[in-house]
Amino acid sequence: MIKFGTGGWRAIIGEEFTKANIQKLSKGLALKMKDEAVAERGIVIGYDRRFLSKEAMRWAGEIFAAEGIEAYLINRSSPTPMIMHYVMHHKLPYGMMVTASHNPAIYNGIKVFTYGGRDADELQTQEIENYIAGVDDSEVIGLDYEWAKAKGLIHEINPLNEYIDAIVSRVNMQAIRDRGLRIALDPMYGVSETSLKTILLTARCHVDTIHDRHDTLFGGKLPSPSAATLRSLQNRVIDDNLDIGIATDGDADRIGVIDDTGKFLHPNDILVVLYYYLVKYKGWRGAAVRNVATTHLLDKVAESFGEKCYEVPVGFKYISAKMYETNALIGGESSGGLAVRGHIKGKDGVFAATLLVEMLAVIGKKLSQIMEEIHQEYGYYYTEEKDYHFDLHKKNEIVQMVLVDKLIPDFPLGIHKISYLDGCKFYFENGGWLVIRFSGTEPLLRIFCEMPEEGQAQLLCDIVENFLGLSKEVCIKN
Repeated sequence: MIKFGTGGWRAIIGEEFTKANIQKLSKGLALKMKDEAVAERGIVIGYDRRFLSKEAMRWAGEIFAAEGIEAYLINRSSPTPMIMHYVMHHKLPYGMMVTASHNPAIYNGIKVFTYGGRDADELQTQEIENYIAGVDDSEVIGLDYEWAKAKGLIHEINPLNEYIDAIVSRVNMQAIRDRGLRIALDPMYGVSETSLKTILLTARCHVDTIHDRHDTLFGGKLPSPSAATLRSLQNRVIDDNLDIGIATDGDADRIGVIDDTGKFLHPNDILVVLYYYLVKYKGWRGAAVRNVATTHLLDKVAESFGEKCYEVPVGFKYISAKMYETNALIGGESSGGLAVRGHIKGKDGVFAATLLVEMLAVIGKKLSQIMEEIHQEYGYYYTEEKDYHFDLHKKNEIVQMVLVDKLIPDFPLGIHKISYLDGCKFYFENGGWLVIRFSGTEPLLRIFCEMPEEGQAQLLCDIVENFLGLSKEVCIKN
């Protein structure tokens, strides 16, 4: 069964991510497009640097061509947000991106975007799954790629310039040029280097790049910007006395940052500092949106400016939908993805990185100083995040305890309320919170906790770990 999670369909290469399944998914989406009478408008498909990504894009294109649907295929590995921008800018009904984002290298997958360049929501993905389920394998027959290209059913395109121009038009390039910032860039062997480096060099920044070669194994690490994976970037910033280090995940829709002191800036802080900058220094107005596992410091900043912060389930499609509903200024998640009103309707690590550089130029302070300014005004929050692998038996046991029987650990803090919006989230009377949920993209149980006092988050995570019996015999703690 092809099932969409919080970030599209993802599967292990050679196990479920196969040519047959890729083409079956494409056939289902093609039939959906025909039933919706939008097939004549075509579809755009892009790919990242993962193993089989380019081939998967071509296999998909062959199916759309066989269905008489013109397919616009990007002729080079590209950022996911570029595909979203193309769908939006060219008013296409659908787009596809072959990527597994920040998953381990053994995974690949497909993200689907709908009109306006949005992540396909839960209703859309359910409908796509239904169409896929109705496809007979014997009916999945594609055209020869070169023949379809010669007949004008497949078009190879490169919309990089229009994507870069869209970002450049949204930022103060002159302010950046005037500062002469020194930046380290880590694409994590992914697809952001060309677009982001072009923007930064155009703004007269000095750019040092690491991990820019094509490596489908991502240097043996997760292509996810975290404190554990950005040691080399930290060293580059410290050794060369640079202003900032910027990393993007495998498909460039998420961002990681190292500040001028070599400290890893948590994605929670990136979201907060950008919102603070956009409202206080650029004078923009609007609410904020975050998921259940993202910092409540964002709520305090929003409240201080007379704005509201909305909470949604994990999955950027929920953030995008809430931003559209409320005309919010910014939306983001603790895993490093964020969106800003007026750009695409989804997360974009390239745009977020450019905004951060603009912020340094406009404010004229070091990133560490800006963060300290925020903490002095709003206080400190301390976070703890833990991931656990599990087998099916253990998952069923945890589901029964937490979501069915709704058992509660013996916490040393008073509980203000409990929410089951996404997993189980405890809101404590001291302003802290803890959430227990299963990942929608990997076989992981995740625990997130945020507390106003150092050490409390670790203590509460340990209590939940013992309560759920997450021993090393059953789960591996990352």
